[in-house]
Amino acid sequence: MNRTFAEGAVVLAPRGRDGAIARAMLAEAGLVAETVPDLAALVAALRRGAGFAIITEEALRNADLRELAAFLADQQEWSDFPFILLTERGGGLERNPGAVRLLETLGNVTFLERPFHPTTLVSLAKAASRARIRQYQARARLEEINDGQASLKLALSAGGLGTWTLAMPARTLSAAPESKAHFGRGADDRFDFEDLIDTVHPKDRALLEDALAESVAMGVDFDLEARCLWRDASLHWVQINGRVERDPSGSIVRLVGVSHEITERRQDELRQRALLELGDALRHMTDADKMSFLAARILGETMGVSRAGYGTIDPVRETITVKRDWNMPGIESLAGTLHFRDYGSYIEDLKRGDTAAIADARLDPRTADGASALEAISARAFINMPIVDNGQFVALLYLNHAEVRPWSAEDIAFIRDVANRTQSAIERRNAETALADLADSLEREVEVRTRERDRTWQNSQDLLGVIDPHGRFVAVNPAWTEILGWYPRDMEGRAYDDFVHPDDALASQAAYRQAQVEPLRQFENRIRHRDGSYRWVSWVASSGDGLIYASGRHVTAEKEARLELEAAQAQLRQAQKMEAVGQLTGGIAHDFNNLLTAISGSLELMQIRVRQGRSGDVERYVEAAQQAAKRAAALTHRLLAFSRRQTLDPRPTDINRLIVSLDDLLRRSVGPTIELEVVGAGGLWTALIDPNQLENAVLNLCINARDAMPEGGRITIETANKWLDEKAAAERQLPPGQYVSLCVTDTGSGMSAETIERAFDPFFTTKPLGEGTGLGLSMIYGFVRQSGGQVRIYSELGQGTTMCLYFPRVVGQHAIDEVALPTEATLPLASGETVLVVDDEDAVRMLVTDLLADIGCNYLEAADGPAGLAILDSPVRIDLLITDVGLPKGMNGRQLADAARQKRPDLKILFITGYAENAVIGNGHLDPGMHILTKPFPMDVMSARIRDLLGTGGEGAVGNGT
Repeated sequence: MNRTFAEGAVVLAPRGRDGAIARAMLAEAGLVAETVPDLAALVAALRRGAGFAIITEEALRNADLRELAAFLADQQEWSDFPFILLTERGGGLERNPGAVRLLETLGNVTFLERPFHPTTLVSLAKAASRARIRQYQARARLEEINDGQASLKLALSAGGLGTWTLAMPARTLSAAPESKAHFGRGADDRFDFEDLIDTVHPKDRALLEDALAESVAMGVDFDLEARCLWRDASLHWVQINGRVERDPSGSIVRLVGVSHEITERRQDELRQRALLELGDALRHMTDADKMSFLAARILGETMGVSRAGYGTIDPVRETITVKRDWNMPGIESLAGTLHFRDYGSYIEDLKRGDTAAIADARLDPRTADGASALEAISARAFINMPIVDNGQFVALLYLNHAEVRPWSAEDIAFIRDVANRTQSAIERRNAETALADLADSLEREVEVRTRERDRTWQNSQDLLGVIDPHGRFVAVNPAWTEILGWYPRDMEGRAYDDFVHPDDALASQAAYRQAQVEPLRQFENRIRHRDGSYRWVSWVASSGDGLIYASGRHVTAEKEARLELEAAQAQLRQAQKMEAVGQLTGGIAHDFNNLLTAISGSLELMQIRVRQGRSGDVERYVEAAQQAAKRAAALTHRLLAFSRRQTLDPRPTDINRLIVSLDDLLRRSVGPTIELEVVGAGGLWTALIDPNQLENAVLNLCINARDAMPEGGRITIETANKWLDEKAAAERQLPPGQYVSLCVTDTGSGMSAETIERAFDPFFTTKPLGEGTGLGLSMIYGFVRQSGGQVRIYSELGQGTTMCLYFPRVVGQHAIDEVALPTEATLPLASGETVLVVDDEDAVRMLVTDLLADIGCNYLEAADGPAGLAILDSPVRIDLLITDVGLPKGMNGRQLADAARQKRPDLKILFITGYAENAVIGNGHLDPGMHILTKPFPMDVMSARIRDLLGTGGEGAVGNGT
């Protein structure tokens, strides 16, 4: 016997799609299921290991069950394999000798009569799975008994078993905590034999006494299943088993045994019997009132409540009218009309379609005021389950109990199952009556519609076809001849893929398989014309009665036009890309030629004046060259921002505070004719961004807004917290999540759709020649995207413009104030420290080493990473490493710094770079003692940074040289 702890189901249902349907039902309930084609495969699957089996009766009818019986005979003592047998309609156990035969063969079998509600199958499957799991657990307990008393106790506890001892003849009871729990008592509660008798249901006390007397008198095992009432008034079932023990003289001195709560199993059994009884009875009933009373009686007896009934509802008057209900002896009927408001406010739950389950009317706020009225009608606890028809609250199934009673989820599910079955049976009977009344007229209507269908088949301009399960045409309409030249006699009996273009064969086969299980919508393929050419056809299809019904529209002209349009659009996009590249390169060449002319011209005139001895004009040319160099650096910075390759200094930033700090600058920049309004959101989240870049972006946006309002207007700067769900995030091309938005809105001239489309292109501008570079918005776009955010433009001509920047929220951090570098006047001069300079540009090394000499430092230099590493591996003293990030010969500056830190862990490092990729510098986060300075940098800033690092030894930070 396989010893695998398997919980899944094996389904044997060879007829139609029964097996697939059952497997889908179980999967929806979270149960794993395997379908098998025949009895031999079933037995093989059971021997591999399974939790339970679901079998249709016809699969076993007249079958040779010897192999299955052999499997059951091979089971160990702990195993009682559960089966769920789906019987035919009308095949109740008492009327079906074959079912009795199967019961004798299978042993642990539950019969479920078809048709059944999916909830019933799932409930039985879960019960079978739980039972099988308990068998596995019991097996484990039996195997551990030999390990000693500790293992025995653990096994009993794991299986829900509690031990007890009853000393005779004094009837002194000693119970383990697990056994006490079975009777609703705590581990520290007193629990003697008198307490046991009090706990047992009054109707079962005599059974307990009789079983005990027989065991003592006859010396036989004690075996009893009894109902118990816990202190909370809930009803439970307990199984009690014991064995007598004798002294050497043969007298019985005690009974020892175990108890096990079987409430769930007994409830499942009672409820399954109740459902079978309900199904059998409803099948032969036609009167709706009698069907409702039957359901009430079965519920009342099964649930053990005081009353159960069914009534019709007037939702406007908030009344229920009861014709007849079931009542326990001594309980009065509620027949008549009652007003819900007389008993509480729970009518509001019922109107919403919610079940009202009240365990104690005195304690529930919905019924506390009406508790006395409810107790007067024996309804201190109750369940009211609304019946909804076409969205309207029309009827109510109710259960009342005179005492406090908790209602479990299983209780409510069982009641709902009964209600659904009864309502379905009533609706089915009503429908059958209505169908019988309409039979004659429907027959005539069918005839009319059949003629209409035939005319549609003949006259349709679409390709209509019927395909059998083997993929062969059963019938085609005349449109095939008109469109594709094929006569029906040419196609009927041939496979559909004989007419499909070879390149579309795989896709057409997939579409055919899809149409077999679900409707096919708008699938296109090429179908062969009789002359050998192909036509494009757009198909829809669905299945029924094992056939596929397909309708195809001839779309060759539309398809060709669409392909031509797509090709034209692709050419247009390529032309636009080339135009953008041309603008970019032309703009860069224009601006850099101007700047290089200023730099080279100034240098040449400086050289001429020095030769002439006219040093008075040199300063003017130096200033001109420096200004041109700064403008070139700014242009490069903007290009890096657009390309999202600039070196950022991201910090947790309070955007509201940053905007407030810019207030004076912004107002001076936009001028007195512009009204500036700032609307900061309360509780604004923190964003991880470069505050300097954000300041530049806000200033740039405000200046653009000012230029769009030459005659004055209003600029509004607004911040907000944004939750972007999947749809909103997809519209902004962002991942879903939390974002901080910063929007700048003006009342200016607005933008056209064409302008919005190109607004972020480099060097694109709508301003007159010479009044704008066209890099402002592209720089903002690059900065925001590099920060993980997005930019969106909302504008209409004449209606103003809104520019919104979205930045990801950073959680768990606070804004960090910027710390300015000390001025050169406060920095000490160096005193002989040694600095290693590594840069592959000779001119840069010359400038840096000359600067180091000027401030009193010793220096060493190298042109690449390996040469620098050789110096670092030597014993020479080095106080600071200055290195470019991009170095030749296979080792970049970050790798050099990391290698240096292996032997010199406290070495200070300053990266100098014109383009530092995030992967090299750690995505904007450097280790302590590492700094960065962006090229080109002013020499005074470089001097200040070197002196600061050599003098103060501060912790690392990412800087941009400002």
